[in-house]
Amino acid sequence: MVPPPGDGPAADPGQPEPPESPPPPARRRRVLRAVLVSVLALALLVGVGGAVLYLKLDGNISHIDIEGALGEDRPDDTDNGSLDLLVLGSDTRDGENGVYGGDDPDGEARSDTAMIVHINEDHDAASVISIPRDTLVPRPECERLDGGTAPAADRAMFNEAYGIGGPVCAIKTVEGLTGLRMDHYLEVDFDGFARLVDTLGGVEVTTSEAIADGDSKLRLDAGTHTLSGRESLALVRTRKAVGDGSDLSRIQLQHSFLQALVEQVNGVDLLGNPKRLYDLADTATSALTTDSDLASVSKLVGLARTLRDIEPDALQLLTLPVGYDPEDPNRVAPLREQSEQVWRALREDRPVPESAIRDSAAEEGGGDELIIPG
Repeated sequence: MVPPPGDGPAADPGQPEPPESPPPPARRRRVLRAVLVSVLALALLVGVGGAVLYLKLDGNISHIDIEGALGEDRPDDTDNGSLDLLVLGSDTRDGENGVYGGDDPDGEARSDTAMIVHINEDHDAASVISIPRDTLVPRPECERLDGGTAPAADRAMFNEAYGIGGPVCAIKTVEGLTGLRMDHYLEVDFDGFARLVDTLGGVEVTTSEAIADGDSKLRLDAGTHTLSGRESLALVRTRKAVGDGSDLSRIQLQHSFLQALVEQVNGVDLLGNPKRLYDLADTATSALTTDSDLASVSKLVGLARTLRDIEPDALQLLTLPVGYDPEDPNRVAPLREQSEQVWRALREDRPVPESAIRDSAAEEGGGDELIIPG
């Protein structure tokens, strides 16, 4: 059994917990956009009716038997009605994905975007924790996708777990890091993300300054643009051209772009255009990989409705509290005390205290000021 992480200081029973203040207004405005876009593919399914369509869309969804692969060596399931999901955006760097640039010379699959979504017992509040892909974390022993076993590592980049052992190793790493048992897994492929934007007809954004990134191959003047799927994908992969050039700035940029995407979806009369709704649902489900239990339209729609019904003020969006690693300034490492506050709050099914993000490098950066929804 995997015990809850113990690298942070134990709570002093004689001292009260830090106040569980709601996130500040600026963060609350970013919360709903991140959660909605994390499950954008799911929300687009709502309103698609008919058993024949459901069967067709069910067949689109790739799925993995996570329970069977991980066995019993996992954190305890709280079984109180709360839900924990690992949401990944994956980049195989093969085929169509290869045109968007990248920093992996071996073409290994990577999880470029990672979020842990915790929905509370009453399903009326949620916390979303983004994990920077360059975070150095302990990685457990994992079965390699190409055969053999990868030994455990004390300091491994978070996204390498997916590259080594796919979703199973990624979930195993997250559960060891957090002490939380993941109830579900949801992965969106980069190429599918681009096709989704194109099916939507593009996404309109306004950039406050010019962007020129040779790695993502993106060139945008300051001003308003309607981005294609390919351009949108290049934007969310842009790193060196925004903020301080770190992955933390890129996460902030992604949050801002995702708000624009959600507003674009909200501005389209999907229910009045059944063909577009079906096309979007077909594209979305084709881009998804889930755990076996979640691999049906009815389950995905249920999850989407749960998230949709949560009020913005009851949603938290945080980036894992990190600091720049003293041994490698190109990497970040979790701040032990603050990170343990985050995971303890989720394990105890309560909001993350505001003190958890104190002194975190993730609260700096600057990418969130670059993109303004069109």
